[in-house]
Amino acid sequence: MKGVISGKSDPYAVVRVGTQTFTSHHVDNNLNPQWREMYEVIVHEVPGQELELEVFDKDPDQDDFLGRMKLDLGIVKKAVLLDEWYTLKDATSGQVHLKLEWLSLLPSAERLNEVLERNKNITISGKTADRPSAAILTVYLDRAQDLPFKKGNKDPSPMVQVSVQDTTKESRTVYGTNNPVWEDAFTFFIQDPRKQDIHIQVKDDDRALTLGSLSIPMSRLLSSAELSMDQWFQLEKSGPASRIYITVMLRVLWLNEEAILTTPVSPLPGDGDVESEVSPGATNVTSKRPEHTSPDSNFASEGVLRIHLVEAQSLIAKDNLMGGMVKGKSDPYVKIRVGGIAFKSQVIKENLNPTWNELYEVILTQLPGQELEFDLYDKDIDQDDFLGRVKVSLRDLISAQFTDQWYTLNDVKSGRLHLVLEWVPKVSDPTRLEQILRYNYRQSYLNKAVPSVALFFVYIERAHGLPLKKSGKEPMAGAEVSCKNISYRTKVSNRSTSPQWDEAFHFLIHNPTEDTLVVKLSHSWGLALGSLVLPLRELLNEKDLVLDRWFSLDGAMPESQILLRAELKLLDSKLAQCSDAEDVSHVIPKGEAAAAANRELRHRSVPTQGGEDASSSGNAQMKLSVAYSSEENRLVITIYACRNLASYSKDPPDTYISFILLPDKNRNTKRKTSVKKKSLKPEFNERFDFDMPLEEAKQKHLEVSVKNSVSFMSREKELLGKLQIDLSQLDLKTGVSQWFDLSHETN
Repeated sequence: MKGVISGKSDPYAVVRVGTQTFTSHHVDNNLNPQWREMYEVIVHEVPGQELELEVFDKDPDQDDFLGRMKLDLGIVKKAVLLDEWYTLKDATSGQVHLKLEWLSLLPSAERLNEVLERNKNITISGKTADRPSAAILTVYLDRAQDLPFKKGNKDPSPMVQVSVQDTTKESRTVYGTNNPVWEDAFTFFIQDPRKQDIHIQVKDDDRALTLGSLSIPMSRLLSSAELSMDQWFQLEKSGPASRIYITVMLRVLWLNEEAILTTPVSPLPGDGDVESEVSPGATNVTSKRPEHTSPDSNFASEGVLRIHLVEAQSLIAKDNLMGGMVKGKSDPYVKIRVGGIAFKSQVIKENLNPTWNELYEVILTQLPGQELEFDLYDKDIDQDDFLGRVKVSLRDLISAQFTDQWYTLNDVKSGRLHLVLEWVPKVSDPTRLEQILRYNYRQSYLNKAVPSVALFFVYIERAHGLPLKKSGKEPMAGAEVSCKNISYRTKVSNRSTSPQWDEAFHFLIHNPTEDTLVVKLSHSWGLALGSLVLPLRELLNEKDLVLDRWFSLDGAMPESQILLRAELKLLDSKLAQCSDAEDVSHVIPKGEAAAAANRELRHRSVPTQGGEDASSSGNAQMKLSVAYSSEENRLVITIYACRNLASYSKDPPDTYISFILLPDKNRNTKRKTSVKKKSLKPEFNERFDFDMPLEEAKQKHLEVSVKNSVSFMSREKELLGKLQIDLSQLDLKTGVSQWFDLSHETN
């Protein structure tokens, strides 16, 4: 620091980033102090956050303020490395020299030795004499099971202490249980992961009684995939079945020198130098404006997770009757959590085999260790009862892209949950839009959700030539970005007619031919500075569905413009791709995981539609799937829909389907669907399971009848069509799902 004030001071600095604060040591009697201190900060959200530094003079009674500076962290992230002098504000003179590094998080140990070698050469004096960290460690503490009881066979109240070297962090306490769920996360800076261990102690809330312990050498993480471990660990000095579920993730801190911006560096101040001020919140600006944006990300890591909550089976009955003498039922509902976002399903009254048929969508950034969690509860007047939990790795789901399967509920005696999950592929092909729209609008869910057609990215970089306020002062500009009924706001800039924001926003779009982007600029969300209206249909004619340029602002000066990037990605679900050809039941992705997903895809209860465009033949047809689930050891038959049925009276028939597995003729092999009133193109989407070995299933003949539900005395025709399938001719492990022609037979 240089040139504070005349006389002498004992300066020290206070550095703030978000809620984290650091205070330097004070330097006695010095107007040009050198602190040479280093601080490391984990930043969870970059947009709008600032680094703030204040300098004070240490006094016995009250410390005197010497000046301050602020810097937008988005600028640091973009530059990667800044080594500059910054002029102090609210002071008559003074500058402060900062070196700022934005470190990338690497999920591999390939560059660890380079990082350790570089850190050896960094010398730091003052209070923070330790060397820089080589990595950060995240410990996610999930739960424990079967912890030992306290004396007198009493339940403990467990808490956990997580220690790495000299740092110990504590979880919250879960009272009165030996199966606690904490769901706490802790982060540690690691200097050398080759030499450090993670120590975990589970204790009773009085900290005196130890319920179990665990040590994990960090060297184990270095040999693990993506430097991560996500598993149960057996506890030592505990009960024989005591264990704890932990997710541990290491990330190497890497300075990406190839990404460092080669911008001019402000000169060091000194005698004879021309003072060069770097304004807080602004980079060195050249006279030439950029033609296009330079976003921090190409949005490749963002995507849409589509969650179809279908049904559950064999749930535990929690509502007992007559004081527990008679077993009752449950009123189940589901809580869904992923990426800090939560959804809650409707409550199904008195049902142990509920069907929800609800759809949820969420925009996610791909991060290691993320999970999708489903918690089932029984709705009660006082306190809801736990019915089980399912966790799905987001990494595995993204790899498979699509899964349709039953998940066994954990932490309960019985129950399973049927989910259809898809990490929806993003495409930039406008010719797919019509098919995606057609497929999406045919879907029907009980929570009235309609699948999104596209993911829309908006990157607001900067504006130029904004009007001055009436007082003649420059505005403090903010941008409000809206699409449909969703709005976001940027941070408010420092006073400038050419503010810079560098902020990105995402929207789920249901019809890009109708939706519109609206950007409104204002001074501190009051005085209007100009606006932009951009119909999204304009992007459909652009290469890669992207517009990246300067736009003129309405209601402003003639020269007022805004630089932004608008990018549309169509959400081309595999199910929409399947519906392109009614006789094709699946697409062929790559890899074994995708092959497994395709097998599930063939089994899915896909709502289908009849109608004039549904069939080129005009024959009466039925769509069904037949497959054998090796995991569940059962034959699965799903009845989807019929089309082009004949009507033998003035009113359409009340249609249902019955079928039987021959040669057996008994209640175990005979089933029927619900009745669809007055419909020639009924939709059923009903699944039927038959527990039997694969060899037995191959010996069956499936006989299916489409019928009109009529009274015994009615003269109306009952049989509308018939179908027979020899299961020995099918590859049951792969499964088949298609439209079949119905034979016309008389009663």
